[in-house]
Amino acid sequence: MIYVFPIPFIIFSLLIGPSQQFDCIDYAHALISFVLPSHYFSQYHANDLAMMQNIIINIRMPRVFLTFLVGAALASSGNALQALFRNPLVDSYILGISSGAALGAALALLTQWLPVQISAFIFGIFAVCLTYTFAQQRYEKSSVVVILLSGMIVSGLFIAGLSIVQYLSDPYKLQAIVQWTMGNLHQATWSKVHQAVLPISVSLLVLYILRWRLNLLALGHLEAQAVGVDPKKDQFIVILCVTLATSSSVAVAGIISLYGLFLPHLIRMMIGPNNAKTVPANIFLGGSFLLLIDNISRTFSSFEIPIGIFTMLLGAPIFLYLIRRYNMNWA
Repeated sequence: MIYVFPIPFIIFSLLIGPSQQFDCIDYAHALISFVLPSHYFSQYHANDLAMMQNIIINIRMPRVFLTFLVGAALASSGNALQALFRNPLVDSYILGISSGAALGAALALLTQWLPVQISAFIFGIFAVCLTYTFAQQRYEKSSVVVILLSGMIVSGLFIAGLSIVQYLSDPYKLQAIVQWTMGNLHQATWSKVHQAVLPISVSLLVLYILRWRLNLLALGHLEAQAVGVDPKKDQFIVILCVTLATSSSVAVAGIISLYGLFLPHLIRMMIGPNNAKTVPANIFLGGSFLLLIDNISRTFSSFEIPIGIFTMLLGAPIFLYLIRRYNMNWA
């Protein structure tokens, strides 16, 4: 059931959007016209039908696919990190991965020395390394709270660096960087889909394969070693996949804050803490729910509202609720 759940969301997302000349029914006919002969749609002029098909293929379809990929990547990354650190308040944004990837992507946009995706991944990895370095400066074994605090510090440092990049940018590049940092999918193209689909798909596939081991890692290092699992190796693989998926998402869609925090927890509330079930649920429900948010963001008003604003408005109250309920502990 969960594996076919995204299909109606994808189809519905292809039919809606800002259009003064055609409505949802017209685009439904245009979508059906890809599989039925054109004489079934004689009520439309050939040019009008071709225009609607072009809008579906080259404007709406890449945006829908990219949104689904990004939603699946962020939700799955948050779920994996929450299982790994045994804390529902963890996500890639809090650990500094998103902020590091954002600074790397902004530098790539400003200097054009490296491709945006490669620069985002390098700085995302660098942010993770800094987080662990700061967390282990004083303690041989870093607690979850220390890692979280270190991640927040690293995130703050990279956000400061991002502000410096914005300050040094010329007005044209500054506008692009600011819009991009809000999390925006209105510039989705097939090129961006091609850039993101391989790294995100590989990361999600590895996380799906390791979904049973996430249950063991969630028990703790000693318990995982007792059943023959190498926790350090698996932890490294999971963090690498999370960083690759998150940095790829940031590179093509900007910063979509707190999505990887609240959605995995909502899914855990619905189906339980078993990662064998939550990993595929976060892939398919995560992509579908971000599609729903994106549909609202582009139809809510006469102008498009960045999707990062909607996820922050949803995530902030849920984040506060988690802090009050769990008091920074896994329960």
